Amino acid sequence: MADGAMTKAERAAFLADVHVGVLAVDEPGRGPLSLPIWYLVDGEEIVISISAGSLKARLLAAAGRATMTIQTEEPPYKYASIEGPVTVVPASHDPLELASRYLGPELGQWYVENSADPDAVNVRLRPEHWRTYDFAKVL
Repeated sequence: MADGAMTKAERAAFLADVHVGVLAVDEPGRGPLSLPIWYLVDGEEIVISISAGSLKARLLAAAGRATMTIQTEEPPYKYASIEGPVTVVPASHDPLELASRYLGPELGQWYVENSADPDAVNVRLRPEHWRTYDFAKVL
């Protein structure tokens, strides 16, 4: 069977496209907390904006590691699963950049004006382990 793994360049192009990611983090005494998220790519790191007081932020700070999966919704399917250490730091990105990536410029502007989170922090996921697959490469 042919190898469907993405090259580094293919992976970077895939991450640059707009996809909703699913972030998973250990929740002691339960299964992992797994939630959909918007993300940006900053160099080699994945940047996620969340509320500082959220359960997600507390669990990420405590665990120090997370996994994120990004996938396409239409065949031929592609996915990237990223695992590595996370840091929770003061927000340093432009919230309009993130909102516009997912909603477009006009709705992104509205979203930022009406949903700004003054307690936002950034989670920076530094990939250590990758699993990727592009089913188009094996069809």
